[in-house]
Amino acid sequence: MLPFSTVPCSDPVLVTGAAGFIGFHTCRALLQRGDRVLAVDNCNDYYLPTLKRDRLDQLRCRQHFRFHELDLADRAGTAAFFAQEHFGAVVHLAAQAGVRYSLQNPAAYIDSNLVAFGNVLEGCRQHGTPHLVYGSSSSVYGANRKLPFAESDPVDHPVSLYAATKKANELMAHTYSHLHGLPATGLRFFTVYGPWGRPDMAYWTFTRKIIAGEPIALYNHGRMRRDFTYVDDVVESVIRLLDRPPCPQAEPVATAGTAATTGAPWRVLNIGNHRPVALLDFVSTLEAVIGKRAHTVLMPMQPGDVEATCADVSALKAIVNIEPHTPLDCGLKHFVSWYRDYHNQ
Repeated sequence: MLPFSTVPCSDPVLVTGAAGFIGFHTCRALLQRGDRVLAVDNCNDYYLPTLKRDRLDQLRCRQHFRFHELDLADRAGTAAFFAQEHFGAVVHLAAQAGVRYSLQNPAAYIDSNLVAFGNVLEGCRQHGTPHLVYGSSSSVYGANRKLPFAESDPVDHPVSLYAATKKANELMAHTYSHLHGLPATGLRFFTVYGPWGRPDMAYWTFTRKIIAGEPIALYNHGRMRRDFTYVDDVVESVIRLLDRPPCPQAEPVATAGTAATTGAPWRVLNIGNHRPVALLDFVSTLEAVIGKRAHTVLMPMQPGDVEATCADVSALKAIVNIEPHTPLDCGLKHFVSWYRDYHNQ
């Protein structure tokens, strides 16, 4: 159970990407506090759809949960969906994830992260959504070398198409906030991990290979540093912010960067553990949790990657008086326990 209590929305909350990792946990937390949840996902095959279906099965047994399979890149289908429903808020977490995959299939990012997001914005505008919360990414900081990353830092040099689409989402949301008064909050997630996670993420791959006795690749010769953020901390931030829509110029300027001067009800916030961990230290912690040594192979830096991430979360704390805090060893214990149970290991 998450250690927070907030006031449920009177109307259902729309959660897109509900079969995904963060979307699933967000739905579960909303249902836990008494919200009605209307969930959407296209259940694509970027990774095994069976995992997505298993997440949905965990939710379908809960009262006040409804699921609608929909590709949000379908303009007519999305418009019809918004026209027939009414939402107390929208949590938009549907997206094509992954930095490296954007080198192989750029069209998936254009469709899922740009076209679909535009359709969601238009649905919110047309039907007066009180608050749109959407997932952005720490990848927008791109080539920025100043640590920690602050929301007011320049984000004009993305180094992957994925990062570029997330930066575009923030700009698109700001335009709708400025022109139409749509309250919008963008959340820059920093390397989220935990139970029911994504198989394409390093922590999942490492766990699988260590248990199987297979070698793991450490890019940039293991000199990467990441701000690993436990999923429960992320979801707590999402829900607390969901209940606090931005007001024009009512918050610290740092929460919206230079765009705050327009007076739009818009903000972007970092959601990170603000304690970067070296990849070699991460592997050591994972080895201790699993109880088995890893066979490592040092590899060069991959295109689209950055050396280090670290979140400045002072703006998040100023607004909702929380900050992610779960220690890495604790979070990895939860993940590995779930992983072994899920795979009957």
